[in-house]
Amino acid sequence: MPPTPATAPPTRADVLAAALRLEGHVLRTPLLALESLPGVLLKAEHAQRAGSFKIRGAANALLAAPCAEVVTGSSGNHGLAVATLGRSLGVRVTVVMAAGASAAKADALRRLGATVLAVPGGVDERDARARELAARTGARLVPSSDDALVVAGQGTVGLEVFEDAPGVGTVFVPVGGGGLLAGVCLAARDLPVRVVGVEPADARRYARSLAEGAPVLVPPSRSVADGLRGQRPGAVTLPVITRRVDELVAVDDDAVEHAAELLRRAGVRAEPSGAAALAGALTTGFTGTAAVVVSGGNTAEALAATGRRRTAGGRGAGSPRAGARRIPTRRITPTDLTATHLVPTHLVPTHSTPTDLTTHPAGAVPGAPTRGVRS
Repeated sequence: MPPTPATAPPTRADVLAAALRLEGHVLRTPLLALESLPGVLLKAEHAQRAGSFKIRGAANALLAAPCAEVVTGSSGNHGLAVATLGRSLGVRVTVVMAAGASAAKADALRRLGATVLAVPGGVDERDARARELAARTGARLVPSSDDALVVAGQGTVGLEVFEDAPGVGTVFVPVGGGGLLAGVCLAARDLPVRVVGVEPADARRYARSLAEGAPVLVPPSRSVADGLRGQRPGAVTLPVITRRVDELVAVDDDAVEHAAELLRRAGVRAEPSGAAALAGALTTGFTGTAAVVVSGGNTAEALAATGRRRTAGGRGAGSPRAGARRIPTRRITPTDLTATHLVPTHLVPTHSTPTDLTTHPAGAVPGAPTRGVRS
């Protein structure tokens, strides 16, 4: 029998254990401050290994229970994380993708050595096919979000935010499968901080489920934020989110694209899903200081370089443009990055106006904000 997903309710202790397990396998990404967005701190997961926060949950799951073969259903970023780890750990990876998934992400998965299986339908059909394939082949199923080990790994995003910005009053988190939001909820368990989840307007499965007091299935989404097109809340994630989330807000495609453009102008190369949390912050407003999780940066341009060897000194398609300055990652030196190949050059955040973008080390974020957001 293949190993089954971890379904026992995750705890904050699991998040702390994941933080220890992930040392040396993922980056501690910085918080970025923009003069053009006062009061906003960007958690730069677009500069994470494999281009998104998903590497945290995937690594925690694979390191906690090693295996030879993995099957997962993914819109792309979780698959990229699993494939990246699979290549380095010698694990065979199959990624099931739904109709309408990013072709650029599918191509990048193949370049990483993963087998990609496209199926008709939406996220629900995709995940059902992944479960069937794992059961038939004996491969381990690693869900993209609804797994206690995955949730605990994603929760390390929250741990880092609250350690590096202890005075933050609100954290905005994009919601797809719900693993990231659930993990941040665990990390924020007893802290005086508002946790706000941001869903696409046509995929409000968590908001509706909380309102109705039971899991709600929504139709397949067509949101530009392809990584957030979940159809139903998870059995592992929903109880965690229900107990701790303060608010769930919805954003339409115009709001997401506007937020992505603001980030692009600052040199932060976020994909639409990665910009959704900022869209939520701009739409609802907040008081004091807000942390916004920029969850991924796997744009078509960035994905074009995935799996390719870059020549030293060459600009390449995804290299920083002229006049751009690299933003250092706390506790990681440029030498470390070169030696371990944790972050491809095209995923390191850059900007053209050095006065606009700064980083904050642990505990150095100024201001103790008043809690709360405007509805």
